[in-house]
Amino acid sequence: MKKPVAAAAAGAAAALAGAVAVRTMRFKPGPEPDAPTTPDRVRIDGQKAVDDLAAMIRCRTVSNRDHSAENEGEFERFRGLLRERFPAVHGNCSLQRVGRCGLLYHWKGTEGGPATVLMAHYDVVPAEESGWTHPPFGGVVEDGVLYGRGALDTKVTLCGCLEAAEQLIGSGFTPRRDVYFAFSGEEEIAGPSAADIVCELERRGVEPSLVLDEGGAVVQGVFPGLKRPCALIGTAEKGQMQLELSMKSSGGHASAPPRHTIAGELARAAARIEAHPFPFRLTPPAAELLDTLGRHSTWPVRLVMANLWLFKPLLSLATALMGGELNALVRTTCAVTQMSGSPASNVLPPEASVGLNVRMICSDSAESAERRIHSVIRNRDIRLRRGPCAEPSPVSETGECEGWLRLTDAVRRTWPEAIVSPYLMLAASDSRHYGRISRRVYRFCPLELTGAERAGIHGNDEHIPAHKIVKCAEFYARLLSSC
Repeated sequence: MKKPVAAAAAGAAAALAGAVAVRTMRFKPGPEPDAPTTPDRVRIDGQKAVDDLAAMIRCRTVSNRDHSAENEGEFERFRGLLRERFPAVHGNCSLQRVGRCGLLYHWKGTEGGPATVLMAHYDVVPAEESGWTHPPFGGVVEDGVLYGRGALDTKVTLCGCLEAAEQLIGSGFTPRRDVYFAFSGEEEIAGPSAADIVCELERRGVEPSLVLDEGGAVVQGVFPGLKRPCALIGTAEKGQMQLELSMKSSGGHASAPPRHTIAGELARAAARIEAHPFPFRLTPPAAELLDTLGRHSTWPVRLVMANLWLFKPLLSLATALMGGELNALVRTTCAVTQMSGSPASNVLPPEASVGLNVRMICSDSAESAERRIHSVIRNRDIRLRRGPCAEPSPVSETGECEGWLRLTDAVRRTWPEAIVSPYLMLAASDSRHYGRISRRVYRFCPLELTGAERAGIHGNDEHIPAHKIVKCAEFYARLLSSC
């Protein structure tokens, strides 16, 4: 009896191994669209682009939730700088001030049809000057590198849009379809200017065929077994929510504590949250990323990606143990970021709290995430209070969508060696407001960024090589030429 069973088991294992091998061998990259082996030539005044961005960086446009703490003169100086540096744009495009600090340029096309919206923001986060090797608002260029707050986030893309438009207008080009440049001055504080611009576009009846904001970039080393650079385009972004867990007690002296203090109960709740991560889910952006990049990877990775039906539990466990970006791609995350209790070590706290930062994937919501956290902590005495939150964005179209094809064509014409892939953006951007007027909202910063450059975003010594400023403008020129 044992021999037939063993033979059957061996046969089943062989059949399974064969199916896995066949699926892996068939899991190959599809034909890539025709693209030049080297970037096609685009005329951009490189020195002007670098000088213009340096001048923008010298404007201290630091936003603050307390508007009285902002230097409005610096914001007005920046807006005046745009008029001075880009006369052709201001002579050919109408400009409307929207909301508190939104700027909406309209470059009218020769024909009708859906418009293109190119976004950026000109406010920046603060900079602690003592931690910088160059003044953060000095706009210093040294050894071919421009240093300054906003060099990457996102004055460079704002500059690139306008450099490209200025050059194209000067050469006599007019787009066939309308183009809008939508710039916010309060993205870093989640201000309403971007939403105000969307309301204005909605009032005008604009339904964009392409909206492009900050997000992914051209990067290397972000996927195991892959040596080629990857151009990652965000087709959706996670929602986010601040959640506070709190408890109250009568307080008292720490010499005679109760069996469980409220700080201890909250610590236990935080430990339970970390021990019970949200379930593994492959949303469309994540599934497309794993499928696209997995096909270009080495054999072991291709084996797993080609057979997720079999290896999904293994991938779920591995990502949960590793944490980091890959884990955040496939599940809602909950980070314990704040804890407060007694001001003295010998006093029982009358009130204690734990702050959570929750990032929801597309299949979750603030309501479902809060409900799950409540069930995980299993303590009815702990109160949950929801702070600011934004729901996950809709998932944008890819495939044969016209806006997606125009965008990816411009990417391939700028970085022919890069693998273009959708991905799920983990951070938040102003583009989330556009989901109500378009399903073709994409998040891509046209720069090839190293790990050190990415670390400079919101950090010390934010910088960008001068040649990347020029290449950014070239990308926008290619994209605008298709409008």
